[in-house]
Amino acid sequence: MLVEVRVQSLGIDRATNTPVVVLQELEGERVLPIWIGPGEASAIAMQLAEMEFSRPLTHDLLVTVLKGLGGDLQRVVISRVEKSTYYAELIVQRNGQVLSLDARPSDSIAVALRVDARIFAENDLLEVAAVEVSESEAPAEPHQGERPSELTETMDAEALKEHLRKLNPEDFGRFNP
Repeated sequence: MLVEVRVQSLGIDRATNTPVVVLQELEGERVLPIWIGPGEASAIAMQLAEMEFSRPLTHDLLVTVLKGLGGDLQRVVISRVEKSTYYAELIVQRNGQVLSLDARPSDSIAVALRVDARIFAENDLLEVAAVEVSESEAPAEPHQGERPSELTETMDAEALKEHLRKLNPEDFGRFNP
């Protein structure tokens, strides 16, 4: 069963200095933290802060190409986790056909935010995340897309906007809130 989620916050796991996007179900309190790369964190953060640039960034380019080819992103689905790595699908409608494109959750979220597409997660993932958070049994050294031990710093949308306003453009590659 799919559960609609939203980006609740972005943060940094101070133990590993790894960015984390936290998804929260719309109709409840469960969250799904996904550890992501700094580039994707910056792309998500910039979109949440409604920052505009004179030239398209990578995820903006993907949206332009998708639309140019006649596609429309219907939704994003965070579909599964294997060996601590999350998988997602971009569900695209084009010429009456529905296509499912394999993608990283971080890229999928960044694109979904740009076109106001809905984001869903499999219910089982929210259940597993709830159990793991309560038991604190996650990998200690995560890689992109993996879940480390604990989230130590998060920012809501307003705090994130204020933080981003104070950053220099060069800082976005490092994502250091």
